[in-house]
Formats: sequence, C-alpha cells, structure tokens
Amino acid sequence: MELIAPIDAVFLLAESREQPMHVGSVQIFEPPEGIGREFAQTIHDHLLDCDEVQPRFRKRPATIFGAPRAAWTYDDHADLSYHVRRVGLPTPGGPEQLLDLVSGLHGALLDRHRPLWEFHLIEGLADGRFAMYSKMHHALIDGVTAQRLLQRTLSPEPAEPGNVPWNLPRREKAESAKGSLLGGARELVSMAAGPTLAKLVGKTVLKQQVAMPFDAPRTLFNVPIGGARQTAARSWPLERLQQVRKATGATMNDVVLAMSAGAVRSYLLDHDALPDKPLIAMVPMSLRAPGEADTDGVKVGAMLCNLGTDRTDPVQRLQVISESMRASKAAYDSLSAVQAMAVSALMLSPLAVTLVPGLIPWTSPPFNLVISNVPGTRKPLYWNGARLDAAYPLSIPFDGQAMNITLAGTGDNLDFGLVACRRTVPDLERMLDHLENALKELEHATA
Repeated sequence: MELIAPIDAVFLLAESREQPMHVGSVQIFEPPEGIGREFAQTIHDHLLDCDEVQPRFRKRPATIFGAPRAAWTYDDHADLSYHVRRVGLPTPGGPEQLLDLVSGLHGALLDRHRPLWEFHLIEGLADGRFAMYSKMHHALIDGVTAQRLLQRTLSPEPAEPGNVPWNLPRREKAESAKGSLLGGARELVSMAAGPTLAKLVGKTVLKQQVAMPFDAPRTLFNVPIGGARQTAARSWPLERLQQVRKATGATMNDVVLAMSAGAVRSYLLDHDALPDKPLIAMVPMSLRAPGEADTDGVKVGAMLCNLGTDRTDPVQRLQVISESMRASKAAYDSLSAVQAMAVSALMLSPLAVTLVPGLIPWTSPPFNLVISNVPGTRKPLYWNGARLDAAYPLSIPFDGQAMNITLAGTGDNLDFGLVACRRTVPDLERMLDHLENALKELEHATA
C-alpha cells in the first residue's frame, strides 16, 4: 500500500456520477491485406494471453487510517476478462455508430473495486477496419504519458508483433529518480509553507499580464453538467495548419487554438450566446522532460489563454492568441517543473469552488474550456501488422466546464477528439463543421 500524491488524489475526490475523471482514446486500425473477420478474434486472444500485468495496471484506491481515496493498493491478479472486452458495432458500422458506442463507454464510471482501466476491441466497422477504445483514471495517468504508452505498444514495422499497455517492455529508470521526487516534494512543501509561492506568482505571472482565473465570461458551457457524454472526432491534414503557421509566424499550437476559438465562436453565435468578453481557455502543458521516465500520476502545468473570440477577423484573433500564449510561456520559462506545478495549482485553485454543490451558477468560471494539444508521432505505426490510421484522445468535461477539446498527431494528420455533456451540448457534431470553417477562414485570410 502507498499514499496517493495530493494532485492525483484530487482527481479521485472530485469524481462523481456527473463527473467521471478518466481519460480515453479511440484508435482506428487498418488490418493487413487478405485478413478476414477472424483477425479480431486473433487479436482478442492475444490480448488475453498477455496476462503479466505491471503495477500501474493493478492499482486501485484503498482506505487508510479511515481516510478513503488516500492510498493505493495492488491487486495480486488483474481479471483481464473483465478489463479487456470485445464489442461489435450495429449496422451499418459507420462513424456515427462508433461514436455512439464510445460516448456511452466514456460516460460510465470505472469500478473503484478494480484497477482503474478498461480496454475495448471494437469490430464491425463498415470499411473493414477495427477500433480500440481505452480509458484509464486521470489519477493514474496524464495525457502525455497516455500518448507515450500508446506509441510504445506500436511498432514502426508491420511485421513486428505489438505490445499491450499493461505489459510493456521495461525501461531502465534513472538512479536519481527517487531522489528527484523527494527533492521536488521538499521544494513544494517549502514553497507552500512560506512566501516563496506568492513571490513566484507576483514575479512570473502577474507582471507578464497573463490571463488570470475569473477573467472568463460566463457561457453556456459553464453550467452544472450531467453524467451522459457525447463524443465527436475528425482528422485534419497537418499540412493545412502548417501553411497558416508559415504565413503568420505563429506556432502550430497557436494555430490549433485559433482554429478552436473560431469554432467555439461560431457555435456560440449559432445559439445567440456569444459574450462580449473574450473566452479564456486552459491549455495544459507537460512538465515531463522529453527523456523522462513515464512515472505514474499527473505531471502537468496550466496556462490560461485569451481566445480572442470578441474579434471578427481570424488573423487578429490568431494574433491575440499568440500574444497571450507568449506571455504565459514567458511567465513559466524561469520556473522549475515543481515551481510550475505549484503556480499552476494556485492559478487553478478557483476550480475548488465548482466542487461545492450549488455554487456554479453564482460564481464566474475560472476559464471557459480546456484545449489540449498532446504531442503525437509523424512516422507510420503498426500493431500486429495493422496500420494505425487515427488516434482520437478523449478527455474530461467537469462541472462548470461542459466541453473539452483534445488533439494529437498521427502521421500526417491532427486527430481532434471532443467530449461534452450530452444535455448541455447536444449538437456537438456541429463543432466539427465549425472547426473546418475556422481553418478555411484562416487559410483564406493568410493566402
């Protein structure tokens, strides 16, 4: 048994039927040529045969000294027949049927009495492809680590056998990892106990004129939500966004944010609900070094970005976003990873208000939505000979934040995964058309 890190415990404490706190992904695979329907059965058998389960995939919450969700315990054996499931789509097996199925799976809570993950093999797609939907509790994993795990299950060569996330080849960890963790904890405690954190915020955030919590206007996204989810997904050629980036000098992430901002603006205009003040997005940033070991738990910071939704011109909107992101990045550049986590926690502390029942309608939102760009891979990848065509990340809407936009790169595409409260955002698929139109506006304005 081990204690749960405070930031990871938050995701367990905040979870409710209306607010499942797991992250997921839908991967679409093209089977090898000449393979029949028995391929799915072969894959399922292979998954169940990989019955050595590493510790991260045997963790579940436990009570210690009378405090629930304060510690992790480990199951001796994970029941793979429960965690790994085979599902068939109803006819005609198109994208609509796939996303309907995934929406239901993503809205269901993980069983706290078992390790907090599920893996669904989905067959019956009309075009002959198959899909895999996976989900894992956010207390165990963050978006960057989830993407790294996905990539480690795959191979750059079709002939190589694929791995499974719960039994990956072991990596050598740096000998100083434990010491670094303890040192980081001491640094965090030291900052919290004294004036250091306040000074950091004053010097690195306030002086940069960064967007702050409660600067955001209230929108139709910022209301109490229900537990049912709706998902939407689409891919865009990376080259299209690259052309806008080259023409404007913005970063790729700036272009992604501008594309999302234009879509959100159009969606709110459709509902006669666009506020005069610009919307504010929370943009997660990974605090893991490129070669850092994929430790359990969450290691992310947070930047707040002005989306410029009060601007009608798409290029002006992109400029506002670029300036806002530059200021946020400058505010964090001089901080260590631990300091960045501490400042991010203080910036996001107003979210605690949203956990108090009944207060959301009476408080301003700390931000309007989360937009997350998770690093992907440009090279083709395969799993047991099947080519990965797309990998749509699916994240967490929560009370007062009814919609989430997350994207990752797969080959020459950017794969957007949208998740929303089904009741609050019933026509989520319209956001996909708005994203396309927003990109076209940027292309036309910068051609």
